[in-house]
This record gives sequence, structure tokens and C-alpha cells, in this order.
Amino acid sequence: MYFEELVQRINPTLKRITKKLNGHFTFFNDEDLYQEALTNLWVRYNEGVLHDKTDSYILQGCYYYLRNHLRKVREDADILSLECPINEDGLKLEDTLCSKDQSPFDDLESSMDIEDAADRCLTERERQILVYLLEGMSMREIGMKFSISHVMVLKIRNRIREKYTGHGNWHRN
Repeated sequence: MYFEELVQRINPTLKRITKKLNGHFTFFNDEDLYQEALTNLWVRYNEGVLHDKTDSYILQGCYYYLRNHLRKVREDADILSLECPINEDGLKLEDTLCSKDQSPFDDLESSMDIEDAADRCLTERERQILVYLLEGMSMREIGMKFSISHVMVLKIRNRIREKYTGHGNWHRN
């Protein structure tokens, strides 16, 4: 059996599987999922795993592979809602986006002001930890980078919060 023959035989069903799975996860393109399934099939075909298997078995393997792939990607994805609060004061993401009469450069300028203030008020370690926190790293991951405990990272994060009041004012300690 050649790979091309296999793909021609299972193609319609495989496309239905990707469409069905993507109905639950709308942040993917059906064609992307289909290509992911084909890539997995190609690898398994070259390993010799598929030569004596039925089409039903192969399609079931594709289905489970794609479900696992989607689960992994979803776990790694940061999905935000405009209505979700992004800080302890209840500020929502939609509140931080530019209004119609506000220029995007106004936000850029205020971000630069905050960064300048942070540079003046935070220690080097606090700045480094803040960068990793903003990148979405966990306390444990940051702790491993600095060879400190995650509890110490939490304390440093709290110290950063203390230096920054909810109004955007940085205070030197």
C-alpha cells in the first residue's frame, strides 16, 4: 500500500473528522487540522505502523491523535475574554483598549511612562521577574530561572505590587 492510496481512501472521512473536531474548537482552521492529521499519518506510515491496519483503525488513531493535539494546544493557549477582569481592581480588557477618540500612540506613550517609572523604582531582580510574569511564566518556572523558591518569587511579585498603586503611581521603597 502506498501512502497516496491510503490518503485517497480515507480522505473524505478524515476531512469530516477534522471538521467535527474543529466545531468544538473554533480557533483552528479545518485545513490546519487536516494537515496535522496527514503529518501524523506520514510519520506513522514511514515507521511501518500502518501497513497491516484497517482504514477504521487508522481513522480512529487520527481522531485520538487530533483530540490529544487540540488538548495540548488549548492547554498552552492563553484565551482571553474582553469581559474578564485583568487586575484586582476589576479593570476589564475592553476598558484598556483604545476608545474611538483616543490614539493608539496615547497608550504607547503611557506604557513607556510606566516602563520608565518601573526602571527607576524597581530593583534589577524585580524588573527581571516582572518581565517573566508579564510573559506568563509560572512562579515555579521563574523560581527555577533564578534558583530561588516559588514562594520567594511570590514575595517579590507582592513587593512589585506594593510599589505600584492601582493608579499607576510608582513609589520608591
